[in-house]
Amino acid sequence: MDAGDDIRGPAAGTAPVPLSVLDLVTVGSGSTATEALRTSVDIARLAERRGYHRHWVAEHHSMPGVASSSPAVILAHLAAHTERIRLGSGGVMLPNHAPLVIAEQFGTLEALAPGRVDLGLGRAPGTDGATAAALRRTELSRSPSGTGGTPIHSGADDFPQQLAELTRFLDDDFPDGHPYARIHAVPGPVQATAAGGVQSPARPPVWLLGSSGFSARLAGMLGLPFAFAHHFSAQNTIPALDLYRDTFRPSEVLDAPYALIGVSALAADDPREARRQVLTGALSMVRLRTGRPGLVPTPEEAEAHEFSSMEREFVDSWLVNIVHGTPDEVRTGLDDLQKRTGADELMITANAHGGEARLRSYELIADAYGLPDLAG
Repeated sequence: MDAGDDIRGPAAGTAPVPLSVLDLVTVGSGSTATEALRTSVDIARLAERRGYHRHWVAEHHSMPGVASSSPAVILAHLAAHTERIRLGSGGVMLPNHAPLVIAEQFGTLEALAPGRVDLGLGRAPGTDGATAAALRRTELSRSPSGTGGTPIHSGADDFPQQLAELTRFLDDDFPDGHPYARIHAVPGPVQATAAGGVQSPARPPVWLLGSSGFSARLAGMLGLPFAFAHHFSAQNTIPALDLYRDTFRPSEVLDAPYALIGVSALAADDPREARRQVLTGALSMVRLRTGRPGLVPTPEEAEAHEFSSMEREFVDSWLVNIVHGTPDEVRTGLDDLQKRTGADELMITANAHGGEARLRSYELIADAYGLPDLAG
């Protein structure tokens, strides 16, 4: 069965595959979460106007430079400011939430923006172990010193069971005798079967997200679309996509594999400015990986930072996987990546300090591919 445009988006202009946007709602030094959220609206509007297929928001927690802790709330706001572009989570971290709550949230989003909501699910916490424990109200195991620790029950191992429960709530089809058989996620399909009901039984398509092989294999076995985080796990991209395709079984959702990859890309009129901007994201990652998360630094701060030899090695390896430069250079890099991976869709995230640079990048990439300006 063909999944239709809700999954298989049409390529536009001269792009080999559909182009989409992954929004981390980043907060730069000297800026606020309010300004970051306004920028997300601006990006969604630009993406819609220029023919990008989707705009997804990712769930992160306890990171000062990332204001996307509540994807459902942000997506509802974006839905009110857009008309056509698909909106979704890239993703909601399923172990952090009760499946019924997610079904209710995304049923609400589907009611707000019928036919254009995606539910992307991840199994990682989107944060550190202590924050994950606070989200899930689970006990922490302690180190011998009495500090630190990780959740005793992480929830990730239960991901297939949680996914099955969520799917049952979304479809409203728990079997007779199941403890949840009389529980319904509302808004949802139950409204179509109630007396006088006219609610559409449609629901958001489920995607599995991953940065390793676990979700790739599960997505393949279930016949679901798969999104891989190439932007921070580039070395695993091809093995994971191969695993997904090798294990894929046709389903009611898809008759053939459909793989999207997230990729960091930033275009600027001047290639030196593109380099300055992506260095801010690299410094942010250095600080995050060393336990010092903060706001996204300015280009001036990143240029002035004295990187240690270990930090410099990390930055160099990080920047290798960010496609950046002039619009033509970025197009060439994205085309090469798509050919190497066979990805069915490219989801671009622009790492930069300020909203202006990110907006300009998405506009320039659209120009490079000849995407139509739907406002003209």
